[in-house]
Amino acid sequence: MDAVKPRRELYAEATRRTLVETGRQRFLERGYLAVSAEDLVRGTGLSRGALYHHFDGKEGLFREVFEEQEERAARRVAAAMAGADDPWEQAVAGVEAFLDVCAEREYREIVLLQGPIALGWERWREIDQRHLGEPLTVGLQALIDAGLLQDHPADLLAAAVYGSLTEISLRIADAADPAAARARAGRLVRAMLEGIAVRPPG
Repeated sequence: MDAVKPRRELYAEATRRTLVETGRQRFLERGYLAVSAEDLVRGTGLSRGALYHHFDGKEGLFREVFEEQEERAARRVAAAMAGADDPWEQAVAGVEAFLDVCAEREYREIVLLQGPIALGWERWREIDQRHLGEPLTVGLQALIDAGLLQDHPADLLAAAVYGSLTEISLRIADAADPAAARARAGRLVRAMLEGIAVRPPG
């Protein structure tokens, strides 16, 4: 019995992984609304029952794909910040990394364009806030503690910056030329940060 359990667990993990990868590809290619439960298992050798067993249907699978995209974005931002030497450069590096992610097709399509449709605005915002908004608050508090930003409450400051970044990310997603929109956004966000700095760097 003990030898069977790990095999079952491995099979369950492989099934989940197959569904997530297939879902990611289908949602990216066709969009959430155009994909059916049948589309999500076609060609995988799995049944619709497997989809409902592991994810409770299409929306649950999309939520898993969405969460993975957000986790990957958060890791990118954290890695960029870790490579900077001081709190100011860490903040700038984190924002630049986030904007880079927003300009990438997979994140743009799944998180920014399809996410609000599939999950609803409140659920979308809750997940995004958890992955990216909370680290932003910590980073801004570090800038305040270092005397680099004006002494506003960190939670209010984070809400203002997060709200701006959210709207900017959606504009990048909707832009005809996301790369150009991302470049403009980078200049704007840097100017915004400098506007609340005690002494603008440079």
